[in-house]
Amino acid sequence: MQANVITLHSVANYGTQLQALATQEKLKEYFDDVKFIDYRRRDTYGIGLLKTFSKGNIFRGLASLPTLLIWHFKFNRFRKKYLNLTQKKYLKDSDFDNFKSNADYYVVGSDQVWNTGWNGGVIPALYLNFVTKGKPKISFSSSFGMNKLEEENLNEVKKYLEEFKCISVREPSGVNIIKNQLKINNINVEQLVDPVLSMPADFWRNISPKNKISEKYILIYSLNRNDSLDKYAKELSKKTGLKLIRFCTRLDQIIRTGHSKLIPEITEFVSLIDNAEYVITDSFHATAFSMLMNTEPICIYPKMFSNRISEFLDLVDESDRHLKKYTDLDIIDKKVDFKKVNNILENERLRVDEYLKNAISN
Repeated sequence: MQANVITLHSVANYGTQLQALATQEKLKEYFDDVKFIDYRRRDTYGIGLLKTFSKGNIFRGLASLPTLLIWHFKFNRFRKKYLNLTQKKYLKDSDFDNFKSNADYYVVGSDQVWNTGWNGGVIPALYLNFVTKGKPKISFSSSFGMNKLEEENLNEVKKYLEEFKCISVREPSGVNIIKNQLKINNINVEQLVDPVLSMPADFWRNISPKNKISEKYILIYSLNRNDSLDKYAKELSKKTGLKLIRFCTRLDQIIRTGHSKLIPEITEFVSLIDNAEYVITDSFHATAFSMLMNTEPICIYPKMFSNRISEFLDLVDESDRHLKKYTDLDIIDKKVDFKKVNNILENERLRVDEYLKNAISN
């Protein structure tokens, strides 16, 4: 059997790339052939990406160009090595007009494919609207990334999702959106973990490079500029005597607190988290990998779409890992119960398998 998958694989984000790989590898346990439809949102490549960073300022655009060129090289290299992509690229809605495929199933997910904030509204292709009617459509841990949809998008989203065979979403709030906001009650809807968690820790260790940092360290992985987070990390480093390493996703972050790891290879994301003593982060995927690799996370909720992290911490019963005050250096004194977390995640992996078995059954 063949599965065609659509996701936001072209976004230059470490978690996004790794979830795409996990989605592919998990689906390969159930399909003979898994292929990603090479859809690229306009602002994730080329001039569109440059415009996003420049925000109308030519000097800002020029300053971001070296980072964007490194992204292009490293993220493309990862996709070429690990992801099975269609030869044709789908760059706009009209590219799907003559879509042809003999796939048995069509899958959307994971990550924030249904986040109308990040996507600038509803993107029909991410609801598989181009698939021939009657072909089975399923979602795999798709995320809305928010607690509720905007009223103006409800009818369109409902129209698309009512054509799905079954739906799984990443957050419990997604189940609430579908059942209570969209009022879709005739389709099986489940909450499942992000695909990166559907693969065990050993899978990730097998593909990640050996860590080259000999000293014990605290890792900072911050997607949003936050001076308070930086000051906190510095104080925690003083308290623990641990080296402070910053995972820099952009060249301009080199001036921030900590010893810089400049735009590492994608799989280094895993090894840097795996070998850290603590991870200070405002990222969902850094939080998820910290729990999976049994590294203590200290989580700062971002201003937007923080429910992605909070609902995951609730799932593993570790909501205390949320840093509520930047004066709280004692958060490290209460250790994560990783035996409990590992049991929860193992049960969640079983639920993923059960969902996929049912999704492809007749």
